[in-house]
Amino acid sequence: MHRFLANPCWLPVGALLAGLLLVTGCEGDYRPRAVGPEGEITVVMDSSHWTGPAGEALRTNVTPWVETLPVSERSFQLRHLELTDERTYERVQDLKNVIIAAPLSDSTNETSFLQRRLSGEAEQAIRNGQTAVVSKPNLWRRSQRIYYVAAAGPDALAETFQTQGPKIRDTFTEATLQRMDRNMYDEDRRAALEDTLMQRHDFAVNMQSDFQIAVDTTTGSEGFVWLRRLLAQTRREFFVYYVEDVSPDQITPEWIYNTRDSLTRRHLRGNVQGFVRVDYRRPLETEQRSFLDRYAYNSRGLWYMVAPLDKGGDLQPVGGGGPFVNYTFYDQATDRVYMLDGSIFAPDNDKLDLLRQMEVMARTFRTAEGDRPPDASPTAAK
Repeated sequence: MHRFLANPCWLPVGALLAGLLLVTGCEGDYRPRAVGPEGEITVVMDSSHWTGPAGEALRTNVTPWVETLPVSERSFQLRHLELTDERTYERVQDLKNVIIAAPLSDSTNETSFLQRRLSGEAEQAIRNGQTAVVSKPNLWRRSQRIYYVAAAGPDALAETFQTQGPKIRDTFTEATLQRMDRNMYDEDRRAALEDTLMQRHDFAVNMQSDFQIAVDTTTGSEGFVWLRRLLAQTRREFFVYYVEDVSPDQITPEWIYNTRDSLTRRHLRGNVQGFVRVDYRRPLETEQRSFLDRYAYNSRGLWYMVAPLDKGGDLQPVGGGGPFVNYTFYDQATDRVYMLDGSIFAPDNDKLDLLRQMEVMARTFRTAEGDRPPDASPTAAK
């Protein structure tokens, strides 16, 4: 059993809430921002549960494997800590994404931590079979997401992560994208190019200072804009396609893949007559979801470069490839179907983090018919 060290910051729930009101109730929050990698969640849990069913349920449901990458990665990297001493607790207070979890049947420091933050009624309800999954945004620092997870016993704790894990993951994902939006765009924007897109096409997305417009074309009822960010070790591609004569009912995963292939064959070309194509040899995922208050399809997979092998139309790989993320939706205000697609080429870099940047860029999409003004990005975690 770990020895619990007294700390004046370990307060009962009433005192804790009062302290939070004093910190965050004023007009400005001047506390430091949370630190740590964007793609990491720190789990504070006794090792006996971390290596048992509760830890396995957390890993499976909060940080599942992402199969649509060249090499599968967990959606978030995990870091495990135990509250062994006061210094560890102080480290936890600084971090961006934290889960503190324990069954109340234990006598560990983690259980003691949660008990001190529960009312007597709440503790009794948990012991009677209820569970507690409590989000505590900006608890100790700005730009922070903390979760308290408590259950009566180890089995109940594992079941809580099985049922609530996806919602916890969504919260961490949203917080991560909000922080990245602030870091990407607060002081690094190509406002003039954004205005050009709005004037020419009635839409825009935020662009960092080193993005360039590679293709900007309209043909009849269609428009296509290809944006590129070329650095020494990485390449980011983002395109927006719209069409005005497609019914929303026509949008299916197959339509998305075929349309993407048609666009990249025309516009995203490489050397030796090669062009970009969806890699159907690897996993592809498409799900329906809400995107910027629109009904959308979110597709993820891998692309690779191909070239004709012979006059019969067969294709052969010619090198290069990476992941992509795609949002396709019907926009009622403009009566257009839009496709927003971000892809990366980064052989020696963290691909999941770069792909998240493409998601952030897609989330800045706006039209002239009433969306956010060009200087507004999604509300970032303060």
